[in-house]
Amino acid sequence: MGRSRNTRRGPSAVEAVVEPVDGGLAQLIPDPDRRRAWTLLIDGAPQSHVDLDDPAYLSFEYQRRLGHVIDLVAPPGKPVHAVHLGGGALTLARYVAATRPRSTQQVVERDAALVQLVRRVTPLDANARIRVRSADAREGLAKVPDGWADLVIADVFSGARTPAHLTSTEFLDEVRRALKPSGVYAANLADGPPLAHLRGQIATAAARFPELALIADPAVLRGKRFGNAVLAACDLPLPLAELTRRAASDPHPARVEHGRRLTDFTGGAAPVTDAAAVASPAPPPSVFR
Repeated sequence: MGRSRNTRRGPSAVEAVVEPVDGGLAQLIPDPDRRRAWTLLIDGAPQSHVDLDDPAYLSFEYQRRLGHVIDLVAPPGKPVHAVHLGGGALTLARYVAATRPRSTQQVVERDAALVQLVRRVTPLDANARIRVRSADAREGLAKVPDGWADLVIADVFSGARTPAHLTSTEFLDEVRRALKPSGVYAANLADGPPLAHLRGQIATAAARFPELALIADPAVLRGKRFGNAVLAACDLPLPLAELTRRAASDPHPARVEHGRRLTDFTGGAAPVTDAAAVASPAPPPSVFR
């Protein structure tokens, strides 16, 4: 049974919800600045922020950068077919539903208890065409029809690490199979110095997609600190100029690397295969302080 604690004073106080889920201890903490907004943490690690009154609002840096990719995957407002590997608080699925009404979406989230908690405390809009499947991300992706998706977003963490089987060329073969020829793959990657995991993930994507872009804080790219980077990959040219403009105008400006500079950044890293894949590195404890 979950524990609750008061996080606001007065008659309108809203309580945090703390419950064990399959992946650890989940906390849904009310946002003191937004009436119906919540932050989801798993074992103390922030996972998602969602505002039920304004699902187009993206608070976390990495989610805002994924939002830029979503905004540019098709003309504004056009419905898309989207697959979300990793659900969290369903923030990005809600964002797609709000910014692209009539989109059809599939969310694959392994943690069934987390899905139940999120649905209960932060219900989905009844009109949102979002199907949530409790399954392993790669197994769920295998059930997506060939060429169905305009967008596949990978944002999967287990114990703050991306599982090894979601980092390989074989995994990206499955992503490519599910994507339309014009479809875009976007992944939330986390790494710190010496950035071996990030370099390997770029090399892996480059082995399967001709067009890549990486959106990240300059300090992360320089190996100065642990952080998130968003990788976008496609068979067709990406909207680099607009992606760069949006990333630079964020509250925490990011840089977009592509082409030769991105190739040079990989430093000769080899693509990752299933046989050699390992989980992404665990963040240092200081990241969440």
